[in-house]
Amino acid sequence: PQGYQISQFEHPIVSGGFLMIETKNGPKKIGITRLHLEQDAGKSIHDQDISNSFIDLNRSGCGLMEIVSEPDMRSAEEVGQYVKKLRSILRYVGSCDGNMEKGNLRVDVNVSVRLPGKDLGTRCEIKNVNSIKFIQQAIEYEANRQIKIIEDGGIINQETRLFDPNKGETRTMRGKEESHDYRYFPDPDLPPLILSSEKIKKLKEILPELPDDKKRRFINDYKIKDYDSEIIVNDQEVSDFFEKLVNKRDSKIVVSWITGELFSYLKKNDKNLSESNVSVEKFGELLDLISDGTISNRVAKEIFVEYLQSNKNAKEFISDKELIQVSDTSELNKMIDQVLKENPKMVDDYKGGKDKLLGFFVGQVMKISNGKANPQLVNNMLKDKLNK
Repeated sequence: PQGYQISQFEHPIVSGGFLMIETKNGPKKIGITRLHLEQDAGKSIHDQDISNSFIDLNRSGCGLMEIVSEPDMRSAEEVGQYVKKLRSILRYVGSCDGNMEKGNLRVDVNVSVRLPGKDLGTRCEIKNVNSIKFIQQAIEYEANRQIKIIEDGGIINQETRLFDPNKGETRTMRGKEESHDYRYFPDPDLPPLILSSEKIKKLKEILPELPDDKKRRFINDYKIKDYDSEIIVNDQEVSDFFEKLVNKRDSKIVVSWITGELFSYLKKNDKNLSESNVSVEKFGELLDLISDGTISNRVAKEIFVEYLQSNKNAKEFISDKELIQVSDTSELNKMIDQVLKENPKMVDDYKGGKDKLLGFFVGQVMKISNGKANPQLVNNMLKDKLNK
């Protein structure tokens, strides 16, 4: 490996830009100073052995891009939103898979504090934070550390720090560094990389649909909530899965099941969608049986994981488990009559104005049917009988 790092310095590939993020106070514009290309360098390791230092050349010579942001973010929450949004865009365009835990995307965080209306304070840089959760923890700790120093009459020294996720705190890595400390000098074999207007135009034409555009389209086409659309488009795999699944299905049910049961299943198994055994076809079959009343939503949730792990289609699985929902009105009428006959006082109380007892009657019918009765149908039939 070469003994130095190559970086675009005077002529970055991109200068000036911005990204819009959603905050609790509404949309916010975050400036992007520049995007430049680099070669990754070797890494010195000093904490593995008392008497020796090591050099990790695993990523030495690998290409990377560094995106430098303007100091426009004012909280750990805003930084988290910014990194999520940036990662989502990079994934959509195929530039980066964004797996922070694998080092595909790393974040250096500059933190400074100030009194309202005053200039930005002295900054400290926290290097190579590898998860959004840790980024936010590092910012909160570092901001509080700096505030305490200032309140105690001290001054903040510009330095580079590391975040220790086990202790939830930052520690000193090295002292203040300016650009001259890096000893930049031109590489005579590498002229500036210049992109023509024609090249940029062609690249724009082949760009995929980006997250913000997809979010607006999902809201308009499928009538889903802003919040739900934001969650779904954040992951390109999930958004593609949703769009295939929602075809000819109720978008509300699809969103509810993706953001609820599916996300819970993936999180519990520590997998992303592509690593899981969940297919659009298998998932959709179960939703179809909920929609047509073959199975209740509650029972579907109870058997969801077992169903995914089986080799059967939804109808076979439900039939074998004897979970088909009872929607036959004559059968339900017998159950309802039995419940009302066994609880005459509560029937009188309901007719006397205690409407909340309806839930009790529904529950008793569900109990008799071993959870198989169609709850919505039972609810409507009970109302008809009790209000006569």
